[in-house]
Amino acid sequence: MSIIFVGLPGSGKTTIGRQLARRLGWPFVDSDHVIEHRLGCSIREFFAREGEDSFRDIEQQVLDELSSQHAGVISTGGGAVLREANRRHLRERGQVIYLRSMPEDIFRRVRHDTARPLLQVDDPLQRLRSLYEERDPLYRETAHFVIETGRPSVATLVNMILMQLELAGHLPSQLGSSDHGPAIEKR
Repeated sequence: MSIIFVGLPGSGKTTIGRQLARRLGWPFVDSDHVIEHRLGCSIREFFAREGEDSFRDIEQQVLDELSSQHAGVISTGGGAVLREANRRHLRERGQVIYLRSMPEDIFRRVRHDTARPLLQVDDPLQRLRSLYEERDPLYRETAHFVIETGRPSVATLVNMILMQLELAGHLPSQLGSSDHGPAIEKR
């Protein structure tokens, strides 16, 4: 089984995914890191040189491979849900968790991060708002669970996710926690 994280750039997919994998004792993989390894350069460099369509082709191939072959925790890039094939594969092949973050919260977290190609614009907050409007319905379509990230700590969010997965019958009961709060929407 795989647990797959989707959400906007900067929503915490890698940080929370890595921590969840550690708690479960499962392998963790970040699809963007796999893509960069395959490309031999950063996503930002590839984006600038080859364009978004070429990047999305490679991303689709990597997501298809990871979702069919990797048993563990997978974090995806923010645009992973843009292609219908990706949404279908992710939803069919794993338990998909949408880390739903408001653009303003993400902006506070990533405003100094120059590694995110889609945010290297004059008004990154407006760009995040546009991405949210465009992608929120696609994340929701793909996800089995929606987790409102808000301001809880990473540990609290991981506990919430473990509890939800346990309640849904996707984990052995001894792994969960009682710290779950009301901010989870089962899909």
